[in-house]
Parts: sequence; C-alpha cells; structure tokens
Amino acid sequence: MTYSRLNASAATLTKNRTEDSVSPFSGMCTTCVDGCIGMCEIGKSAYRGAEMIYPQPFGIITTASAKNYPVDLSHFTILGRATGAWGVEASSDKALFPNVNLEVRWGRGDGIRSKLPFILAGLGSTNIAKNNWEGLAIGAALTGTCLTVGENVCGMDPESQMSDGRVLSSRELEWRINTFRAWQEEGYGAIIVQANVEDTKLGVQEYALGKLGVKAVELKWGQGAKDIGGEVKIRDLKKARLLKARGYIVLPDPEDPVVVEAFERGSFREFERHSRVGMANRDTFLRRVEELRKAGAQWVFLKTGAYRPADLARAVKWASEAGIDLLTVDAAGGGTGMSPWRMMNEWGIPGIELHSLLRQYCERLAKQNQYLPAIAVAGGFTFEDQIFKGLAMMSPYAKLIAWARGPLAAAMVGKNIGKLAEENNLPLYIERFGTTLGEIFVTAPELQERYKERFRQIPPGASMPSAPPRAPARCGSGRNRPRRQASPR
Repeated sequence: MTYSRLNASAATLTKNRTEDSVSPFSGMCTTCVDGCIGMCEIGKSAYRGAEMIYPQPFGIITTASAKNYPVDLSHFTILGRATGAWGVEASSDKALFPNVNLEVRWGRGDGIRSKLPFILAGLGSTNIAKNNWEGLAIGAALTGTCLTVGENVCGMDPESQMSDGRVLSSRELEWRINTFRAWQEEGYGAIIVQANVEDTKLGVQEYALGKLGVKAVELKWGQGAKDIGGEVKIRDLKKARLLKARGYIVLPDPEDPVVVEAFERGSFREFERHSRVGMANRDTFLRRVEELRKAGAQWVFLKTGAYRPADLARAVKWASEAGIDLLTVDAAGGGTGMSPWRMMNEWGIPGIELHSLLRQYCERLAKQNQYLPAIAVAGGFTFEDQIFKGLAMMSPYAKLIAWARGPLAAAMVGKNIGKLAEENNLPLYIERFGTTLGEIFVTAPELQERYKERFRQIPPGASMPSAPPRAPARCGSGRNRPRRQASPR
C-alpha cells in the first residue's frame, strides 16, 4: 500500500516528468534527465524556493493530506439492530428517522444547546474563510449549531484600532460575530472566539467578552493537527509592515531595503505572515482559564491536536483540572490547508489512533471520578456516516464532531452558484435543476415558508446544513430568466 505521494501533487501544482515510472521512496522520476525544466517539487523549489512549502494557489483553496493512512473510518461498518431505539421512543409508529432528537447540550450552567451534534471549527483570518463567512455564519445559525471565529482576525484587520498593543475595536471581528447573531434562533448554538499567542497578547478575547458580548472562548494549542503557528500570504507591502508592527513574524523582512527592492521589482509577490508556536504550561493554562472567566467568559474551550501521546494526556488532565467546558482534539490529515504541504502529510497522529488514545485517557479519569469536559473530535469528517462512527468510537465521552472543510466547501459552492445565476451564466450541469436559486436549491421552499420576506436575505452560501457580502444574489431572488441555448462547448 502506498501511504504518501512524494515530490509531485496537485496541491503544489507539480508533477513528475515520467509519471508512469516514479521511485516510490524518493518520489523522483526513475530517470532524472539533464534538460528537464523542473516540474516536480524538487525542480520547482530550485527556482521558487520557499513558495513551494505551501499548497497553491494559496488563499483560495482548502487542502487536506493526501496520505493514505493504514486505518480510517471507512474501514469500519455500522451495524444496526432489531430492538430498541435511542433519541426517540421505541415504537414502530414513532421511531421514524425524521423524529429522532439529535440535540446536544454541554457546558456550565444551562449549557450550550445545539440542534445537531457538530460544531464548525475555527476559521480565522484567511481569505477563504473571510470570503465565505456570510454563508458559514448564517448556515450555522439556521442549523442551530456553533461556529468558531478563528485566530488572527483582529490582528489581520487593517482597520483594527489598537492602543498600547491591545485591540480597542475591530470591524471585521464585530461583523463576523453579528452575522451569526442576526440569524441565531431560540438560543441554539453559539459564536466562539478563538485565540492563539498573538491574539492573547492583543487582548482579543477580552475585547470580545467585554465589548461584543461574546460568552464562549477557545484557547488553542498549535494548528490543530500541526504544532505550528498559523500562516497566510500577504501581497501588499504596507500591510506586511503593519503586521510586523503588530508583533507578527513576517518573512522576508518587509523593512529590509533589499527585500523591498526585490518585491517592487517582482522577484517575489508574497510575504509570509507567521504566528508564534504556543508553549503549553500547566500553571499558565490554569491561570489563563481563570482570567477569561473573570473577564466574563461563561464557557471556556481548548482545541489541541495530534501531538505526542504525552501532550494529549496533558490536554485531557489540565482540561479536567481547569474545569473547561469543551475539549476538541484534531487528528492529522484534515484542516483547511494553510499549513506547509509536507507537514500536512507527514506530521501528527491519524484519527483512529489519536481518538483511541483519547478514549483511553478519558476512561482513566472517569474511573477516578475526575471531572471530564465535553469532548469534540476532529480530523477530516465530511459525511453523516463518519460523524456517527466518530461519536460511536468516542462514546460516551464525545458530544460533538468538529469540522470545517466540508461546510466550507458547501458554502463556496452555494456562493459560486449564486454568482453564476446573477450573471445568467449557469453551466448546464446546474441549469438542469432550474434557472433561479429558488429552483436550484432544493430546501428553498421550506426556508421561504419559514422566513417569509426575510428569506430573500439568506445568501446562497448558507445552503450548508466575504468581507461584507458583495454578491447581490440571494436565495429569494426568484427571477424568471430565459433559459440559455446550449453552447457548442
């Protein structure tokens, strides 16, 4: 079985010259010929250097590991039973799947209620999250689930107001939070604000708690499955300098005259902005949880990743000692694609192994009658059968599945269909379902009945379940367009 594909990938826009004859252990063509222009990662690295570290085109894609792990959820089969029922009365007249209650509740006090057992994990300052935020936020609110504002949103917002290194206001963060709240119903779900090292230094969570009325916050150890800080690409010299001034690591140095000259000459077109790696410490962690509660946090979460088993044990133990409300454990292989490509493939513990360890650690604390927070597991979940398997494997400790890439894909597709419909340029693949958004989106009649006139404000990207929206099309824009004639394409 092949576990990794080396040296050539669609994620890095590379390929082998001899695609049918590749060395399995190095990924190189079996015959590397003088005269080749360098289409593989080695060759392209020779002239584009560090650009080849990241999936491309950066900022408009999501990317997950291409590694074929020995065991994944597809190797498990769900077994039904002929007796009993959960989530509904065990009656043949009532045990119908639309009647099953999937609602979950967790956290201190009355807790957070979610209509479905999943949570949208942190989506931060990257363009792919920003440009699809409206669909994600409104979709999560309509579904009655939770959504996490990821790291670096305030730090990356050029309009953020700062004083003495602390954030005073951020229109970007305020817009993200309010987009969700405007559609939240009956108290279901919650908007959660995540923080990394830079966010903590900037006081982002204190700002969200004190001025924006947020009640749930999340601490973060690394990039989920990879112990590294977050990365984005910056194409504007002025913004690169601003981010350096705000304390971020920006490479190459945007204040170096040689670098500036090379950038303006076009030798390179992107700066890299990096976040710092957090160093987990028990006393610091416990103190930070208490600080957030004093600042007004009703619920405090922790997200960690596929580190060594000892680090997972620390996360479970310290989460118990701190009495946090939710611990999310992210496995290798998933993610939205903002980490180095080799790291996405070759770092971390995959889901089955990691979550099996997590279950063992939870059982050990449970046998000692120690407090256990609610658990969410993450790592490449996309479909309902995978959600069921993940919850079953972590039963009875897991309350939720955390995911991002699947909902993000749905939001992007909905947004793009909306733009094409507005331009009267729907491809035949979509046009066969109809020419208006009300015809194309199968749940439109249900939503129209539910929201009446407000239905017209629901963006196509919210079919899941941008900086402020630019695409004028909405699910309620039921314009009767004449069908286009099939083009000769």
